[in-house]
Amino acid sequence: MIEKNVAHQTQQSRTLLIDLVFPPDTNHHNTIFGGKVMDYVDKIACISAMRHCRKPVVTASSDSFEFLAPIKTGDAINLEAYVTCTHRTSMEVFVKVERENLLTGEKQLTARAFLTMLAIDEDGKPTNIPQVIPETEEEKQQYVQAQARYIERKKKRN
Repeated sequence: MIEKNVAHQTQQSRTLLIDLVFPPDTNHHNTIFGGKVMDYVDKIACISAMRHCRKPVVTASSDSFEFLAPIKTGDAINLEAYVTCTHRTSMEVFVKVERENLLTGEKQLTARAFLTMLAIDEDGKPTNIPQVIPETEEEKQQYVQAQARYIERKKKRN
């Protein structure tokens, strides 16, 4: 069977994840463990990538991971992810993390990251994926910037 890979809009990969931060999720500063945030980021990036290509994916790299502000016990952690750019078998996923004070409604950007996800077939080999079509101004800007990040990643591998 010949598989057709059509382009998908960025919105098809957009994924949201919200959770409440409890004491076991936090360190002695009463803020969420960085590793816990990284776990959430990897998970939502995986979901976003799979929504885009409808195939299994693995994390190939994580870069530009920036922690900007803490998330405290009792806050909600809000994550948003979408595919910014695609190549033959890989895609870049942008993840934004916010804290939300559920009592006041105040939100604050706390982290952001770019992950490269690789689509694989049933034998664990890289497989072709659809192109992404950015629509909003933010998505178009991320798409252009993703090209430069892709070149930088390739330079680091060589």
